[in-house]
Amino acid sequence: MKTKLFFVCLAFIFSGTLVFAQLSKQEKKEWKRKAKEYAKNPTNLKQLTEEKQTADNTVGKLNTQVKQMQSTISDKDTRIGELETQMNSMRSQLSATRAELEQLKAAPPVNPMDFSKGVVFRVQIGAFKNKDLSKYFDNNPNFGGEVGKDSEPQKITIGIFRDYWEADTFKKYLRDMGVKDAWIVPYKDGQRVDIKDVLEGVVGDKPVKN
Repeated sequence: MKTKLFFVCLAFIFSGTLVFAQLSKQEKKEWKRKAKEYAKNPTNLKQLTEEKQTADNTVGKLNTQVKQMQSTISDKDTRIGELETQMNSMRSQLSATRAELEQLKAAPPVNPMDFSKGVVFRVQIGAFKNKDLSKYFDNNPNFGGEVGKDSEPQKITIGIFRDYWEADTFKKYLRDMGVKDAWIVPYKDGQRVDIKDVLEGVVGDKPVKN
């Protein structure tokens, strides 16, 4: 009876670690011998059971650690993928910047005195019917005007500015000097336009007085 009981115990103890599909006669004889030894010494059986339980616990902890490490590796792989995407984007931006730089190097130098493009501001000091100053307009960007048709007066301007507030300061200087009719006139791509058409994005939120 004891022998059968210990065979059952041994089968239960080793069910998680050993597979007894088929045993040879020699193996059966050996396991019967071990069962008798455990029957004679229950302390050894108790120790074996406790060691198996400890081993199972250790295996469980190791499996948990493995899962945690796999999760950490997965997170790191995801982060590496994100960094690679960012790096590729930065490389694309760098290539585009280099291409733009090469284009700028190949472009002809810009004449800082060329005010024929974009928005500029002049200060008109008067309009005269009997004075023709157009011969002074050529090659003199700081002095200009508009020649009127027939009996229209010739409009004379002084100064040329990209910044509206610089033009406004210059206008105030002229008024302090006695040119009471000085006022700002805007030009876009060489053509005179209304001040309201170019104010947005040029003068900001400051109130404009001409």
